This record gives sequence, C-alpha cells and structure tokens, in this order.
Amino acid sequence: MKILSAAVCAAIIAMTAPAWAAEDRELVKMPAMMQEHMLTSMRDHLDVLNEILADIAAEKFTDAARVAESRLGTSSFGQHNAAHMAQFMPKGMQEAGTALHRAASRFALAAEETDLDRSYKSVARLTGALSEMTAACSACHAGYRIR
Repeated sequence: MKILSAAVCAAIIAMTAPAWAAEDRELVKMPAMMQEHMLTSMRDHLDVLNEILADIAAEKFTDAARVAESRLGTSSFGQHNAAHMAQFMPKGMQEAGTALHRAASRFALAAEETDLDRSYKSVARLTGALSEMTAACSACHAGYRIR
C-alpha cells in the first residue's frame, strides 16, 4: 500500500474542501522552533486524552486521575514551558490553554472521587469534567492556528 505525502494529502483536502471551510482562524506567528514545540505538545495532549479514555473504559479511575494531573493538570505547567510559550500567544489562546490545564486538574479530582463512589452521578460528573477538557481544546483549535 502506497502512503501519500503530506503535501499530496493537503492538496487533496484543499481541492475537496467545501467553500464554507475557508480558513478564518487567527494566525499566531511564532518562531519555527516554538511551532514544533507547540505541535509536539498538542500531540502529547491527544495521547494523554486517549490514555485517560482507555483508563475510564477499564474503570481505572485513579490511573486516569494521575495521568490527567501529571501530564495536563496545573501541576504540569513547568513541563509544557507554559510561561515561555504564553509570550507568543494572544490572550484568548492563553485563556484556552489555561482552561484546559485547570479542567484537567478538576477532572483528576472527579476521577479520584469516581474511584471511591462508582455511582451513576459520579460517572456523570467525571464525563462532564472530561468534556470541559475537550471543550477547551476545541475552542483553541477553532479560533487559532500556528501555520
């Protein structure tokens, strides 16, 4: 099976995209090295979300809490170089990033509670907290781009 290059895939998408899909997100300019760092960080965020979902499916709520807090929560600011990255971001983008990290910390608390109280209400709070995390991601991606 032949794999298409990124350029070919981009060209196909551009040719088949409907007119209403025109790019209207704000371009955030930053040095190429910072772009790569941000993209790597966002891919890691997706890996974390996938790990969290797998932990929830396996009813490993404490594991989900640990991963959420250590890799996305407010205690992870240092590993993401948040302060250094923020200087390149508009205020709304900064706020969306902060919202994600705070939502991840709230999710971690909800996951720990769900591990103790496995009621329907507890699981509903847990999924609501997860939704807050993905909503922050969606808001940022809907409003901003770096390329």
